[in-house]
Amino acid sequence: MSATRAPGAVPAAPSKEPIRPQGVKKARSPKRLLIYVLLAAGLLIMSAPFLWMALSAFKTSSELSASPPVWVPTEWTLDNFRDLLDKLDLPLYFMNSVIVAVLVTVSNLVFCSMLGYALAKLNFVGRNKIFGLVLGALMVPGNLMLLPLFVLMSKLQLIDSYAGLVLPFAAGAFGVFLMRQFMQSIPDELLEAARMDGAGEWYIFWRIVMPLVKPALATLSIFAFLGSWNNFVWPLIATNDPDKYTLPVALATFATDPNKAGGSNGMLMAGAFLVVLPVLILFIALQRHFTQGIATAGMK
Repeated sequence: MSATRAPGAVPAAPSKEPIRPQGVKKARSPKRLLIYVLLAAGLLIMSAPFLWMALSAFKTSSELSASPPVWVPTEWTLDNFRDLLDKLDLPLYFMNSVIVAVLVTVSNLVFCSMLGYALAKLNFVGRNKIFGLVLGALMVPGNLMLLPLFVLMSKLQLIDSYAGLVLPFAAGAFGVFLMRQFMQSIPDELLEAARMDGAGEWYIFWRIVMPLVKPALATLSIFAFLGSWNNFVWPLIATNDPDKYTLPVALATFATDPNKAGGSNGMLMAGAFLVVLPVLILFIALQRHFTQGIATAGMK
């Protein structure tokens, strides 16, 4: 007995999807497989230099100079790290980099969040103009500011000091823009309800807003730490005392000194590996928040 159909009803069009037996998955299309192959090739090309550096740090001198090149060391050794520690005061320079990078990161998290909150949630005269200045600062090349910064730090007598290395990067236009865009997604009704309950702006900022922007804070912390840790030009300009060198500057001067490095590629690879390792650990620890912050900030 056929099912009745209401007068005027249009019969449903037959599905074009082929009927597959239960438990049989849809075969991947050649286009999708091609995309996977291209992505895998791109990943291999991008990661090859890092893998070569990391593996070379554990190779012997003979394997470093072997032809054809040896990718995976047959005899793992820590001699490159021991020689580097003997010829370079690595703990001092490592600590200098840690102090500067941590101070720059914390300063960016605090100051960029404050300004981002003000530009996103507070109404005051000139707010749009200040935000325009922030956008304009994003377009200024960083190297263009090196000379004015050096003159300013010299007049403040902050050369060869941690303050001279930290203050020029205590807040950045990108961090302000990122935090402002993310904080705009916080409902105004939530903040107004807190104000009606008697909460002040400082309480709202620290106890309500900051816990809601953890993905953006994680993203900003990675960018700030990475930029400070890998910064080479400014520490080279702002430090004359070798005891204030950061790790990239110390390794660069070590590599160009024939009396120390002596053309040892193994020691240079070990030093480069130690420079990259803290950043890699930080990214792995904050990867989930980092990807979430980038994805959501782009939709604000």
